[in-house]
Amino acid sequence: MASTLLSLASATPSASLCFHEINKGKLNLGCINKEKTNPFIKAKSFGRVSMVVASNVSHFEGITMAPPDPILGVSEAFKADDHELKLNLGVGAYRTEELQPYVLDVVKKVNKLLLEKGENLEYLPIEGLAAFNKVTAELLFGADNPVIKQQRVATVQGLSGTGSLRLAAALIERYFPGAKVLISSPTWGNHKNIFNEARVPWSEYRYYDPKTVGLDFEGMIADIKAAPEGSFILLHGCAHNPTGIDPTPEQWGVIADVIQEKNHIPFFDIAYQGFASGSLDTDAASVRMFVARGMEVIAAQSYSKNLGLYAERIGAINVVCSSPEAAARVKSQLKRIARPMYSNPPVHGARIVANIVGDSALFKEWNAEMEMMAGRIKNVRHKLFDSLSSKDKSGKDWSFVLKQIGMFSFTGLNKAQCDNMTNKWHVYMTKDGRISLAGLSLAKCEYLADAIIDSYHNVS
Repeated sequence: MASTLLSLASATPSASLCFHEINKGKLNLGCINKEKTNPFIKAKSFGRVSMVVASNVSHFEGITMAPPDPILGVSEAFKADDHELKLNLGVGAYRTEELQPYVLDVVKKVNKLLLEKGENLEYLPIEGLAAFNKVTAELLFGADNPVIKQQRVATVQGLSGTGSLRLAAALIERYFPGAKVLISSPTWGNHKNIFNEARVPWSEYRYYDPKTVGLDFEGMIADIKAAPEGSFILLHGCAHNPTGIDPTPEQWGVIADVIQEKNHIPFFDIAYQGFASGSLDTDAASVRMFVARGMEVIAAQSYSKNLGLYAERIGAINVVCSSPEAAARVKSQLKRIARPMYSNPPVHGARIVANIVGDSALFKEWNAEMEMMAGRIKNVRHKLFDSLSSKDKSGKDWSFVLKQIGMFSFTGLNKAQCDNMTNKWHVYMTKDGRISLAGLSLAKCEYLADAIIDSYHNVS
């Protein structure tokens, strides 16, 4: 018995057990050390013998399970499906006609050059790679833009579009207390998360009209007019996510008029420059219009789509200011925000961008590949429209598919219909009805059209 209790004592090292005497078949269990009380150690009594045992209660017991990400969770479900006709149209990532990931040839070429040069991997400055910051601002605003020449743009390399938006959100929270951000309804799912985490209040402005599957322009203008003066208006520079519906150049002019009248601050999210239309200049036209009017502008950029640098997390936040002195102060505070957040950004992807955009021959190659990628998506869009129109005998107008732009199409399907797309047809998509045409091939357009028609007409 003594040996058994001794083994119990050794099995609970957090308890100090003193044995005063073992004689005549009797055990007196002595002092349990109570100098330190551990809430995760509980005393249990077994008749005349008390012992201390460890409890399995966790410090993190109160943390609940987070719901799966509405976009990235789609890919997880897709991978678990073994159906031969399954389609992943959830995540916005470019695929080849064979539905395989694509690394741009120009990126491969620059990767090889960087390897041969043997660049070091020292820390970058907080604001990022200087050569990257220079070319990325020139790419967005135009190299000859007066705001570039006058040094009125504060540019800081960020962790792709998401991280760049997060830096801007922190700047708003710190220096514009109480200011509200207006976000389109609907918008990219992560926008709301970013401003929530930064504790920046936000509300929505009307954007999508379900009756026309188009832009609710009147509602958009009315909501921007009604916003408190000095609000930040979040705008998608091109290829609106998730709808693929963009204002016309004339409508952009009206939007700029209203924002100026209300003394609002335009805040652009530019995730698809060159990837929407195939032209870098065309896709930057909205931002350049606002800047040309002398407006102070915030613009977040990403190179995930147009250079296929998804995992490199390369982007930038740009703040166009009224003077070079203001730009210098803004940049200093963006750096101050970035320092405790992630210290400094990654170097490899920044070098890829700097080399491609900064070299005329490589830049030309990149443009050709962007046109090819944008062209493939346009072809898929047309084929899907043709398939829907020829297969659906109800007379429904599917022309909205052609009017939308970029890698996404907003189908107008509700959640129940989207569930049918997945459960019956093995088509994985976000529950708001968005599909990524970048994940669709010409060969599967007819299958997708069958799934959409069935879901639209047979599921309420």
